[in-house]
Amino acid sequence: MRGDRRQIQTAVLGGADSEEPLMLPLEAIELDAFRRRHEHDTFWCGLLLGGCGLQLTTKLYTDRVCHFAHHPGPDGHPHLCGRRARGVNSADHLYVKSAAAAWLHGRGEQARFDFAQPDGAPIGSVVDIQLRRGGLRVHLDQAVMPEWDADSEPVLGMSVPVDRDMLIRRWYVHRIRLDSESTARRVRIGTEAFARPTEWFGLDECEMTERGLSTPAVERIIRARSTPPSSRWPAGKAKKVPDAQARAQALLRRLADARRFESVVAVKRVCADIAALTGTDQETQAQMAAALDDANRWLKGQAEVRRDLFARLDEAVTARNTKQVRRLLVRVNATASHDRTASETAITDAAAGHLTSFAREQQAQAAAQRKARNGSWAGHERVRRVLGNLRRRDPGVMTTEMRGLVEVLVQAADEAGNCVTAGQAAEIADWKERADLSKPAPAGPLAEARAAAAQRMRNKQDAATQPSKQERPLHEQVARRFWIKRNCPRCQAPATKNCVADDETGGGMLRKVPHDERVQLIIDERKARRRQVPGRGKL
Repeated sequence: MRGDRRQIQTAVLGGADSEEPLMLPLEAIELDAFRRRHEHDTFWCGLLLGGCGLQLTTKLYTDRVCHFAHHPGPDGHPHLCGRRARGVNSADHLYVKSAAAAWLHGRGEQARFDFAQPDGAPIGSVVDIQLRRGGLRVHLDQAVMPEWDADSEPVLGMSVPVDRDMLIRRWYVHRIRLDSESTARRVRIGTEAFARPTEWFGLDECEMTERGLSTPAVERIIRARSTPPSSRWPAGKAKKVPDAQARAQALLRRLADARRFESVVAVKRVCADIAALTGTDQETQAQMAAALDDANRWLKGQAEVRRDLFARLDEAVTARNTKQVRRLLVRVNATASHDRTASETAITDAAAGHLTSFAREQQAQAAAQRKARNGSWAGHERVRRVLGNLRRRDPGVMTTEMRGLVEVLVQAADEAGNCVTAGQAAEIADWKERADLSKPAPAGPLAEARAAAAQRMRNKQDAATQPSKQERPLHEQVARRFWIKRNCPRCQAPATKNCVADDETGGGMLRKVPHDERVQLIIDERKARRRQVPGRGKL
């Protein structure tokens, strides 16, 4: 995997599986206050952000934006992370869940949240909110097409398109946007309707009703469609009615517009108005008759298209082609939502049921994957603890207790899977060889004493054939955790940094091992301390 150079702007607090998002300030002057506010917190490349689950640190710059960064690997090289979403909006799904949970709790509602991944969509594209009656599906991007006739009401992100016919059929749709405020993101809900500008509201202005999510704009739209418009003319003054010729021309223009937008409902309605219009001259009547004939032929053609569309949808459901079902159902709901026959209704119900079943399967798979990931990281934590316990024991004597710890270590490593690092894997293999798990465990103190004696004998034989400590390379005589705390007198590498190849300029590629001069300082200090202790003159 190649390294991703994009800057990471979001993280989670407390741990890899945390759901508490955080956005880093972009300016250095704000980052200082941010660090003081979170001096006791840890930042992580969260699993729910699509990250690797490792800890992050903050990077302060004055010539470019500040950002989170991974700690370097054990060899000093940059860590490679496959996280795809890294910008300020990459944690919006966590902000949506947090805001929605607080909003519903304030209204005495309880909900279940899920970050669904239908059809392999990236995590964070969809947030499912399941309530006691109904629910909401928030589409933050275009990865998943909205299902307008499903149990959950769609709420669309700013980049998700909606066609004109759908706005006309549904009266309105809801949108969502998130605005940055300091180190958080504020949720805003918008109501979009045909021929109306989108109106935006805070969550505290919204309600969950029997119709679903409702805003003040929804109430106005429903009142406008439910009550006749009031007269704009004073009492006693007759409203001037357009003459038949003008009405005929207006209807012909409306018919042309309806044909252009391929709205079958609008074409039928305008055709009925044209057929009922009287009082026009012969030329206009001829125009209207020709327009009606042409419109009727178009409607017959649309009827054929409609039959073909439903037939293809039925075949897709039978073949369980989910991608085709979703695409065709969107077209059916957009262009053939009116005057459905019983057979057409049965086909759309079957299609919606198939998509619902598929979505549940995807949710179950996603839940299983999250559970497996959590199990892997739990196993990794057990590996870390058991290795720490074994390091404190005498590796030369393999007791029954130590053998049991090695068995626990092997089991934890199997659970951790790919979460085990290369260094841990090598150490685990070494402990397995020492414990020799292929043989039965010794029983009783006498067997333990014999095993300990045999191990000491093997150690003596190994010591006779292996080079002495002084003969080994200097970098093998001192652990990294000691020399990394020292400055290198040769290449001037500061503490916590690896040595570099070019000694003259202090630059170049990083060295995998330190310079001998950096390690020799520590060895000399150890020799001096040993000389000061009676009986320990040798290193």
